[in-house]
Amino acid sequence: REVIEALLAAGVYWPRPQGVPQGGQAAPLEGRVFVLTGTLETMTRDEARRALEALGARVTGSVSARTDYLVCGRDPGGKLARAESLGVEILDEEGLRAMLGAG
Repeated sequence: REVIEALLAAGVYWPRPQGVPQGGQAAPLEGRVFVLTGTLETMTRDEARRALEALGARVTGSVSARTDYLVCGRDPGGKLARAESLGVEILDEEGLRAMLGAG
């Protein structure tokens, strides 16, 4: 896991195969839709996007009724209000890191 995180942090990206990955188990975040907003403290939004996508998540730029999670950093802007109005689950950076298995 540490090697993968280091590669992602260095900007290495590889496409994830569609469907069920090798081993027969679905990716942990398969089918989940995330939106990132605000400034994250321990990673860039691009690093967060790549880490989420590596676990099967889809990351979009706007909040909609299909959004499962809004990852909210410092100074989130209007996406936070939109997510709250739609009942989208809000994650802070600590919650994101826990979901990614990074503590």
